[in-house]
Amino acid sequence: MDERLITHLRHVDLAVPDFDKQLDFYTSTWGLSPETTDDGIAFLAAEGSPEQYSVRLRRAPEKRLDLIAFGAASPADVDALAARLGTAGVRLVTEPGSLRTPGGGYGFRFFDNDGRTVEVSSDVAVRAHRRVEEGESIPVKLSHVVINAPNPEATVAFYEKHLHFALSDTLASPHMGSVMWFLRTNRYHHSLAVARGPHVSLHHASFEMRGIDEYMRGTGRLLRAGVEKVWGPGRHMAGNNTFSYFLDPHGNTVEYTTELEELDEDTWHPHLYDLSEPEVADQWGTANPMSEFVAKQSFNDPDRGVFVAPPV
Repeated sequence: MDERLITHLRHVDLAVPDFDKQLDFYTSTWGLSPETTDDGIAFLAAEGSPEQYSVRLRRAPEKRLDLIAFGAASPADVDALAARLGTAGVRLVTEPGSLRTPGGGYGFRFFDNDGRTVEVSSDVAVRAHRRVEEGESIPVKLSHVVINAPNPEATVAFYEKHLHFALSDTLASPHMGSVMWFLRTNRYHHSLAVARGPHVSLHHASFEMRGIDEYMRGTGRLLRAGVEKVWGPGRHMAGNNTFSYFLDPHGNTVEYTTELEELDEDTWHPHLYDLSEPEVADQWGTANPMSEFVAKQSFNDPDRGVFVAPPV
């Protein structure tokens, strides 16, 4: 029963008080397409992705991370994972069943050790998507999600033990010890990462661009639009991916990236990278230095939704 049943990252769902401002940012500025919208809820797709949506926005009195959704290969795998988690004492939010979100499918939800809601699903209808063209500075797909945890060692252990994520690399600093763990569920370096933070919250959500040119064009487009840049542009050591971090209207950090490393899982050995070496944070040396300001922006506000399942 120790095989990996999660195949990939599907979407990240956010609740926000100023729904209209957030919706305008993610569509007009960030470059997602409003695939399905209703009063107070919107499902936003990345043009190059077969996923029905990459971001869901929901109007709510308080800002929170509603859920992180992952895919599985079949209903049998969904059932097996739900049974495995239930037997291990993990609290299920819903039992496996038909999903009522765009694309349907079969899935269930549970709370992780920090109280985040996580969904796993299979058989979601494939969205009619397209190849993003040369020069188009819009996201191809959701690349990865990074979460803050006050006890990150326990959170990493949860995802390794129960969901069989594998550790790709770890970042450490001389005075803080280990501060970020990169976890994979397929050949990509990470689809989830856990950062040491003062409270449970979203650290950032990252979106893959077509290539370096499109990534730089997107970075410049946001700068010209006056969107607050947190960090970048640069290229990380762990994952070897490019990065430009910005703040959405509600203070969530969102990233444009490209060229996230693909690993040979049979031969890969995790590195422990020292963040006091400048090239670890940014191989290029083009980004503003990692500072307390940069770190604090990514701490985000304490998530008020822990161990409270979203209504939809």
